Amino acid sequence: MDPTIALFLAQDGVTNGAIYALLALSLVLVFTITRVIFIPQGEFVAYGALTLAAFETGTFPGTAWLALILGTAAFTVDLARDRAARTPRRALRGLALDVLLPLALLAAAWHAAPRHLGPLVEVPLTLAIVAVLGPYIYRLVFRPLAESPVLVLLIAAVGVHLALVGLGLLFFGAEGHRTAPLLDANWTVGPALVTGQSVVVMGVTGGLILALWGFFGHTLTGKALRATAVNRLGARLVGIPTSAAGAMALGLAALLGALSGVLIAPVTTVFYDTGFVTGLKGFVAAIIGGLISYPLGAAAAILVGLVEAFASFFASTFKEVIVFTIIIPVLLWRSLRSPHAEDEE
Repeated sequence: MDPTIALFLAQDGVTNGAIYALLALSLVLVFTITRVIFIPQGEFVAYGALTLAAFETGTFPGTAWLALILGTAAFTVDLARDRAARTPRRALRGLALDVLLPLALLAAAWHAAPRHLGPLVEVPLTLAIVAVLGPYIYRLVFRPLAESPVLVLLIAAVGVHLALVGLGLLFFGAEGHRTAPLLDANWTVGPALVTGQSVVVMGVTGGLILALWGFFGHTLTGKALRATAVNRLGARLVGIPTSAAGAMALGLAALLGALSGVLIAPVTTVFYDTGFVTGLKGFVAAIIGGLISYPLGAAAAILVGLVEAFASFFASTFKEVIVFTIIIPVLLWRSLRSPHAEDEE
């Protein structure tokens, strides 16, 4: 391998790692606040990419109908379960957020789909349609199980994953899709050819990481989410609504997943089930970071991207195996370092 090839592989690895970093941050965010190992995170990636591809081909995306159905179901369930939700103020607020908002997004998608309005309209609309799915899924599936063991939450997450994969096949079909680059430009930097899409990916990822750092470190809402992650019961005692924190966490995770899909769609063909493997790579990075550290998760994601890029050159057949194998020494090291307590009788 000469230095030029190594440079190309490193560029691909860092670009892919930036995507995995967004997924790792999403998984850490959801787990620390809700204790849910969020297996369906990859489906938001596929939904983001395929919804944007649908707009580019002039097709109405089925995810807009899904948002309306889930929002209406969440509103109905809240009215049935919570007496406080039936008060006029709460009912009107729920109606606006759960029914009128997805209905407005559906109308906007219906208007935009055949008109090819371009990425400045289609990308924000795609992000909005997919992002609202997160809070609705939390309220319908995970909020009723909030006090359940982690294993029960994991089983529920697997069920949501299977349902979303099946719906993805129904909405988008079995064919793969790509989208147009968000920045169609190339620059020659020494021996390397830098694409505009890779610059967009790294720039957006870096900006989002800084934005998340500012949000969690310098805003009241971000500090409330951090308090919920540190001590759920203590946060509840001081008046932080933990259920709202969980819905917000899944909303941010859905937004980051959809954005990841929008960023990778121009460089790889996305199928309805592509998100699972992509999400697993983000999960590997999150595990290396201990499912608690945002900086470690982001750094581990870059490592996963580099390992994947160089493995595709030296042993492309075993690329996925090599990527997922790097988690084994990390787990062994953590197991040897952690104290083992005897089970209580």
